Amino acid sequence: MREQVTVLLVDDHAVVRLGFRRILEDRDEITVVGEASDGIEAVQMARMLKPMVILMDCAMPRMDGMLATRQIVETCPETRVLMLSMHSEDTLVRKAVEAGARGYILKNAMDLDLGSAITRVAVGELVLCTQLSKQATSAKRQDCELTERELEILQWIVDGKSNKEIAAQLNLSGNTVGAHRANIMRELGIHKTAELVAYAIRKGLVNIP
Repeated sequence: MREQVTVLLVDDHAVVRLGFRRILEDRDEITVVGEASDGIEAVQMARMLKPMVILMDCAMPRMDGMLATRQIVETCPETRVLMLSMHSEDTLVRKAVEAGARGYILKNAMDLDLGSAITRVAVGELVLCTQLSKQATSAKRQDCELTERELEILQWIVDGKSNKEIAAQLNLSGNTVGAHRANIMRELGIHKTAELVAYAIRKGLVNIP
């Protein structure tokens, strides 16, 4: 039997949370375990409920989704955040990923499959809606100094894989993958994985499914 994906809904509009709850109740593999109306409540409930995924509104009173995501990722590292927004600006997408979100989708996207996005985030995928994916991969790689192997490893990093998992996929040792990861960060002048993921997306260095 497939493990249930537990979800916390965070939005300052009760009618929006109700709509999302009804959509997700049709998915047998998803269970909504709670709701929060702002970022402060979201942080508190994340610590208490420890959901697998938090569906997080970006703009809320008291504490916005960006700050709430950063605090949740620090205190509940096993919980993954899927950001919801009405805005597709690249800077917001980058800030969300840098805060630790594993997805950014638009509320008004015509092709939005909320259940699928949540289950994909739950297993570690980075999820951007179709419109954002096209924006993210539109940049050229011509200014990139990374080797093909490093770009390949960078793709796996963005996909949420650990050094051990990457090593198994590429038939390399964990130490070799670790050395490649360190070189990638040194080459790009980046020191944190979240910043690396955001940079890779912004520059179009990886493919977003």
